[in-house]
Amino acid sequence: MTVTTTTPIRDIRTTPLAAALIDDVRAVVARGESPGRTADLVAAAMRGYLTRPGLLTDEQRVGSAGHYTQHVLHAEADGSFSVVALVWLPGQRTPVHDHVSWCVAGVHQGTEAERRYALVPRGETSRLVVTAEVTNPLGSVCGFAPPGDIHEVRNSGSGTAISIHVYGADVTRLGSSVRRVYEQPGAVGD
Repeated sequence: MTVTTTTPIRDIRTTPLAAALIDDVRAVVARGESPGRTADLVAAAMRGYLTRPGLLTDEQRVGSAGHYTQHVLHAEADGSFSVVALVWLPGQRTPVHDHVSWCVAGVHQGTEAERRYALVPRGETSRLVVTAEVTNPLGSVCGFAPPGDIHEVRNSGSGTAISIHVYGADVTRLGSSVRRVYEQPGAVGD
């Protein structure tokens, strides 16, 4: 029997500080906790890294005028997690979406706004209802696990925003952490 091992996909420019975060995430994921508990533990680990200079290289802080930019910092070889930096120019946003796995996001620079939704049955169909409007300032961290993870995120500030995201999946294999994009959200309190 031949056993091959693969090296984790890590941005070759990963800084020592980002490498330490990746190692801390790896230790949490190895515990084998539930998705919700894993998200909570990763969020706690991430707090110590946000806002610290040297977490990202200059190249990993660059956005695009057309859309927010994802820089993959790491994807674990076994597919158990990925770490990415999302760079948002003013006004850039995601569509309303949910995820394939647990997720933790922390604001490294700037401010992000998040609108959270619930999917509410309506006869044989469902509709989205806004459940919260959240401002995520510099240094804030939130984590969640499906179901109940429907949201949209946008840069609500006048400068570049950067957030660090850890997903419980390999985004290099999947192409994204998004499971589904939702088209017609409802109004607050609908």
